[in-house]
Amino acid sequence: MTPDEYCQQKTVESGSSFYYSFLFLPPERRRAMTALYAFCREVDDIVDECSDPSIARLKLDWWRNEIDLMLQAHPTHPVSRALLPHIAPYALGGEYLHAIIDGMAMDLAQQVRYPDFAALERYCWHVASAVGILSSGIFGATQPQTKQYAEKLGLAFQLTNIIRDVGEDARMGRIYLPADELARFGVAPADLQQARHSAAFESLMRLQAQRAHTTYDEAFSLLPPQDRKAQRPGLIMAAIYRALLVEIEHSGFRVLDRRTSLTPLRKLWLAGKAFIRG
Repeated sequence: MTPDEYCQQKTVESGSSFYYSFLFLPPERRRAMTALYAFCREVDDIVDECSDPSIARLKLDWWRNEIDLMLQAHPTHPVSRALLPHIAPYALGGEYLHAIIDGMAMDLAQQVRYPDFAALERYCWHVASAVGILSSGIFGATQPQTKQYAEKLGLAFQLTNIIRDVGEDARMGRIYLPADELARFGVAPADLQQARHSAAFESLMRLQAQRAHTTYDEAFSLLPPQDRKAQRPGLIMAAIYRALLVEIEHSGFRVLDRRTSLTPLRKLWLAGKAFIRG
């Protein structure tokens, strides 16, 4: 199996909505994006699948060293070997790859808690906005302001993920809803962990959803017209993720004991529609 085939398999197996946006990229950019996504999956899987935090930290440290080796043109892992040819053409900064690993390391705390939205936003920058910046380069960013758009769009994606996964994350000891907002609405961490749905929880989640919608709108307002066509893959992702957010809203935020998802056919329809509207 070649490095590119390894990354392709990793991406397809993930079942991520991001895969649908890759379909509309030219072959070389698609290979680059697939390699980047496979890297994100590799480091994310370490945190999700490794039960011993100390071992997970060692594995993340291995990846930090592997990124440094790749930047010196000596990669050893199939993912970094697939990513290497795209570092220079798309200006993929090593600092952002390291930032992603740092974000994954934040999840290794025994009890993940964020006191307020400012603290949560810093976490989101590492695990999502940094990915957005790298992705926008692969898509073909030409304007400086496109970086700001990509940062904001990455935040919107992560806020949507947090809403979708709030119950599943809480049962793993990870609560990504700001602690001050939990207190304001009278929702206790135990309510999330034990899937106690309530009117207070719905009010709390409406605030989270409104913040996500606002963040999507802010991102779109930052996208320079000159880069709109090149950044269509990001807009495709946004169409799918925002449709997911609306679906969750229509369900009454029933996310504590189930995971809302869109069918592959609907994702493909949304992707095609967003591409045409580009």
